[in-house]
Amino acid sequence: MATTTTEKSELKSEASDSAFQNSLKSRDTEEQIDIWFYRPIGYQIALFCAKVGIRPNPVTIVSIFFGVGAGILFYSQELWVNVIGMLSLVFANSLDSADGQLARMTNDKSRLGRILDGAAGDFWFIAIHVALCLRGMNEGWTAWIWVWGVLAGASHVVQSAMADYYRNVHLFFIKGTSGSELDNSRELQAEYDRLSWTSNLGMKFVARFYLNYTKMQEQFSPNLQKLLWLVRDRFRNGLPEKLVTDFRAQNRPLMKYTNIVQFNTRVLFLFLWLFIDQSWIYFFFDIFILNPILIYMVNGQEKVSKHFHQELISGKNNEYQSI
Repeated sequence: MATTTTEKSELKSEASDSAFQNSLKSRDTEEQIDIWFYRPIGYQIALFCAKVGIRPNPVTIVSIFFGVGAGILFYSQELWVNVIGMLSLVFANSLDSADGQLARMTNDKSRLGRILDGAAGDFWFIAIHVALCLRGMNEGWTAWIWVWGVLAGASHVVQSAMADYYRNVHLFFIKGTSGSELDNSRELQAEYDRLSWTSNLGMKFVARFYLNYTKMQEQFSPNLQKLLWLVRDRFRNGLPEKLVTDFRAQNRPLMKYTNIVQFNTRVLFLFLWLFIDQSWIYFFFDIFILNPILIYMVNGQEKVSKHFHQELISGKNNEYQSI
């Protein structure tokens, strides 16, 4: 039988939906706002970039300019200027979504791309924090506002780093190395040592930054490190299905906290504080609201990691012992 126009349309729609789903990391680690808003926009940008031959890293770099520009616009106390900044930040995050989707669609992944992608948000929020501190001083705050700005900035770095790390750990367990960007400091140290300051100056500097970043993530997760090294040593050809299923079941509830301490929640509240012209609240929100969530997230992940490490060491569950 000949395929009808309706059937062709349905097949095309299914293929398009499948391609979109494949551009996502995992439903487990995606936030609803991202799935409903940022990922569809990012997907269309990624399709355009793939069509004209633009690679992921230039997309990331452009996102940095829009994000930093947004921060600069938040310095103004004029709401209409702030709204332009809000739209710029939303577009920057759409580009940040697009670069990862483009990399997965075209299989154009690189260590530099991974580092750039992580650093992009840091550039955005450095600009935002500096702008809000300067704005605060214009509004009558003393230089002490910089102390709160720096503390909030340091909190943000740790929150984002650990959320990103836990997402990649989750992806490692459910998808393996091909579906995760999980790194470890031993391998990164070896790569760093092979680079020369004379012939690889730029990459050496970037590698040092990323090595320190990864070491920080590992220092905050000692039980998780024990589990990862045991798993990598024992299951070199892939994880047992039972271990994947059980880890996913226990770890998946923690993924919502990685979303809370990253972009969407903090930006929605930042926009609220800007609308009511009380931008200084953002620093206290970061320190006194998001940090306790970070602590809860880290403790929860450490408990899950300790449980599975003990299960593997004891050998009580035979289904964990082989593939």
